[in-house]
Amino acid sequence: MNILVDADACPVKSIIVRIAKEKNINVFMFIDTSHILDDGYSKTITVDKGRDSVDIALINKVTKGDIVVTQDFGVAALALGKGANAINQNGLIYSNDNIDRLLFERHISQKIRRAKGRVSGPGKRTPEDDQKFEEALKRLVME
Repeated sequence: MNILVDADACPVKSIIVRIAKEKNINVFMFIDTSHILDDGYSKTITVDKGRDSVDIALINKVTKGDIVVTQDFGVAALALGKGANAINQNGLIYSNDNIDRLLFERHISQKIRRAKGRVSGPGKRTPEDDQKFEEALKRLVME
């Protein structure tokens, strides 16, 4: 098992590294060239700034049983298709039971934005979000 992180805008990198160290799990942080990351534990994989470059590199590395941390529903769907687990930064564990609905909601939101409509974004991050993420990641690690 490895933990692969879509790390460009990931607010829970330190939690991931702490849990991975405790369980001796490899962590791969995927970033583009506009970011710098060195946490002393994980392996950083830097790719060009092209659209979806990080997502493609991450998915190409995923194997069955890995854990993918991403807020991108498309990346989560691809990870599930490869037999990996996927979780977002707020502790939502993606599954075959919820991914279709999430992808559909993303599609509808994109249509609204293209029509110059407004879609509310995520709320401000709270310590409770970090706690929910940590608990959910620990559950996945123990599976």
